[in-house]
Order: sequence, then C-alpha cells, then structure tokens
Amino acid sequence: MGGDPTASLSPASRRSLETVLALLAEERASVSSVVDRRAWKVHVEDSLTGLEVPELREAERIADVGAGAGFPGLVLAVVLPEAQVDLIESVGRKTAFITRAAEAAGIPNATAVTARAEDVARSEARETYDVVTARAVGRLSTLAELASPLLRENGALIAWKGKRDAEEEDQLDRASEALSMRPEAILDVGHRAGSEYRHLHIIRKSAPTPANLPRKSGLAKKRPLGRQSS
Repeated sequence: MGGDPTASLSPASRRSLETVLALLAEERASVSSVVDRRAWKVHVEDSLTGLEVPELREAERIADVGAGAGFPGLVLAVVLPEAQVDLIESVGRKTAFITRAAEAAGIPNATAVTARAEDVARSEARETYDVVTARAVGRLSTLAELASPLLRENGALIAWKGKRDAEEEDQLDRASEALSMRPEAILDVGHRAGSEYRHLHIIRKSAPTPANLPRKSGLAKKRPLGRQSS
C-alpha cells in the first residue's frame, strides 16, 4: 500500500470518522491534545497506516491497548466492519468518549473497555486476540509484555512509534524470549502518517504465554523486562 491512506475510504466510512472528529473537537474532558484541523491527518491517516500489515486487515478480534481518545481503534473498527475491536483504556473519561463517539458515528463493532490491559489478560479474553494495537503508549518491551497474554499464539502486536531508538529495540530483543514475543518487521510509514517519523513495529507472538504474565498491574511500565543491568 502507498499514497494517501484515506483514498479508499467509502463515503459512509468518511462520514463516520468525521463524526468522531467533530465530537472530539467538542469534547470538554481532556482526551486528546489534537482536536483542530490537523486531527484528520494526526488521528485518521496515522491510524490507517496499520492496514499495511496484512494480519491487521485479516484480523477478527483486535485489542487496542491504551486506546486514549480512540485511535487507532475507532478508525480500524470503521474500515474493518467484520472485526470486533476492543478499545482498552483505564481512564474513564476516555472510555466514556469512545462509547459516545462509537454510538454517534454508527460503529457497532467498537467496544470501550475501562480496565488495564493486565486485568483484561486475567479474564476470559486471555489469548483470544488476533492482533493487539498500541499507539505511542510505552516502550516496545512494555507493549510486548502487555500484548503477549492477550494474543493467541502467532498473533501480532502492531506498535505505532516515532523515531527509531536502537536502545529501545535492543531492550525488546533481550526481553523477547521471556515474553514469547519476537520482533519481526519495522515499517517506515512517516510519509503517509500524522507523524513525520512514524514507524510501525510488528512483533509476533512466538510461543504460549509465559506463566508469569501478566505481572502485577503497572510493573510492565515501571520495571520493563530487558533492561540493561547497571
């Protein structure tokens, strides 16, 4: 795929996404720092770059971790109407916005889940997702740790990140065996996204979830695996 990622949007899909952005611009609660005319590129076009990953286009169950104001989850739900998209976010005002936006824009396959990813992974949803998405919510090793117990074996994490960071990528390499998550590919999509330096990291679930995952809520961020010992 290349060029304008929104070129293939149907009129109905475009209207749904414009409704979401209009609600975002009117929202009084702080759910996103970008709500002006840049929002289409920063939120919609950026989210659509994920469709360059075949596994995402074919997924039946998607978990958007740290969903924030609903991106990429709401956008993916619009363009993948046969997929169930669960937008996992621990901040209630954000999930309230996601629910309101999904209803107003007619996105029935998007569900806001007010919870931490670790708690969802302890529920019946454990190891049920084909793809986990995450946009700018943490280090790669942290995201891989949160995704591993959510993904079915051979599922994939797609992480929206900015400039490549060699130390961060090395940390993920060191943690990959302990997480059963293997780095697979990195796509440079900056020329089609809302961020000049946007990269998509595809990280594959390579084995059954380790028995110790998920760890206690918050540890993946506070003490990520793969850190260099000092």
